[in-house]
Amino acid sequence: MKLQTLGLLLFPITALAIDAGPSSPQQQETEGWLVLQSRNQAASKTPQTQSAAEREAAMQRWLKKYQYEIPDLYDPDAGGEIKVNE
Repeated sequence: MKLQTLGLLLFPITALAIDAGPSSPQQQETEGWLVLQSRNQAASKTPQTQSAAEREAAMQRWLKKYQYEIPDLYDPDAGGEIKVNE
């Protein structure tokens, strides 16, 4: 029992064997942009505003999604079919 407990306590240490950081140039660029955003280092000096018409259009799009009733239960047999090319 003690050996199992010790094994469970040491298990998270095995996860440290994975190298930290992005694995590809694309991933590195994505990580860089996310860091800039989270630290607010690339913010525009020019504030962006919406006109009243733009705000109204955005609000109408947001409200439109509530017009459709969500069924209590989905029918699992109502789906399509998977075609496999042979």
